[in-house]
Amino acid sequence: MSMTSDISAPARPTAALQPATQPASRSNPVHPRPAIELQDASVVFGSGDKVVTALSPTTLRMARGDFLALVGPSGCGKSTILRLASNLIQPSSGIVLLGGREPAAKELRIGMAFQNPTMLPWLTIEKNVMLPLKIVEPFKRTFQQDKKGAYRDRVHALLAQVGLQDFAGHFPWQLSGGMLQRANLCRALIHDPDLLLLDEPFGALDQFTREELWQILQDLYLDRKPTVLLVTHDLREAGFLARRICVMSARPGRIISDKAVTMPQPRDIGVIYTPAFVEMTQGLRELIAQIRK
Repeated sequence: MSMTSDISAPARPTAALQPATQPASRSNPVHPRPAIELQDASVVFGSGDKVVTALSPTTLRMARGDFLALVGPSGCGKSTILRLASNLIQPSSGIVLLGGREPAAKELRIGMAFQNPTMLPWLTIEKNVMLPLKIVEPFKRTFQQDKKGAYRDRVHALLAQVGLQDFAGHFPWQLSGGMLQRANLCRALIHDPDLLLLDEPFGALDQFTREELWQILQDLYLDRKPTVLLVTHDLREAGFLARRICVMSARPGRIISDKAVTMPQPRDIGVIYTPAFVEMTQGLRELIAQIRK
């Protein structure tokens, strides 16, 4: 669902963006049951004269297997929605449903990756990637009894998928920033999460490394098909990776645009230089510029 407001989109049509009533690709249909649903959910911090409304009442629905990018001005509530989806915070009003039920009724497996990979420096990359297997049910019940090394094989297969097969025994300080983010993605996916939450995961990287990781993340998404919620300031990143792009207003944030990206997947990195893609990102940029005025 999308909310309406008095801020309108640019007048010229954007061919690559359409109202989000259908999946962006027929070749990889999403499941009709919702993975995340916000029903007039709001978040307010503080009290008295220090009250801050981080998120206005917002309605949003993500189907299973969807890939949605949240964009908008800094401080508009993008990360607040991410925290609601991760069950780290509760709404001040409204309802948040995960997997079709309230968070307390059913626990989804959630993977998370942030701008800072936060690897434990005293553990090898292999052991860092293994960490969710030690704490997430049902894996932790069998991890210690894994005599045949099935979980280690799982880690190595995922590292190989992102080109880190030769670095399992290295320590985090021996890897570049881009390599650490690859390992970070592996750690977020190692326990087969139902929901993958990404908060500016590539924001600190140079453009070439970022584009390389976009392609890696796209491959991982198409291969494993988790539900993905991405928070980003990079409009090209949103357009290349996502099936839907939601634009948020300035704080107190609300969703003012919810459109499907119509370009089929998988997408080659060259698509970001095509006229349709440039028109799409420029339309998003103009909408966000209106918000700032």
